[in-house]
Amino acid sequence: MKFISSTEAGKRWSLSSRRVAVLCTEGRIPGAQKVGNTWMLPENTEKPSDARIKSGKYINKKSEGEKDAETI
Repeated sequence: MKFISSTEAGKRWSLSSRRVAVLCTEGRIPGAQKVGNTWMLPENTEKPSDARIKSGKYINKKSEGEKDAETI
């Protein structure tokens, strides 16, 4: 099995190497192994989905107090 570094994976996925390392630490990249100070990922690993958005929609609701402040 071939491996790539977190830096190489970051370039492929348009992420920083630090973000890839955080994903590895959280266990979100299967097969990732830490070698010294570097995370090594299987070469055929796909970019994990973004878990920050649960519903798939961005919700931008304003409270009544905010609406009043804008009209003044």
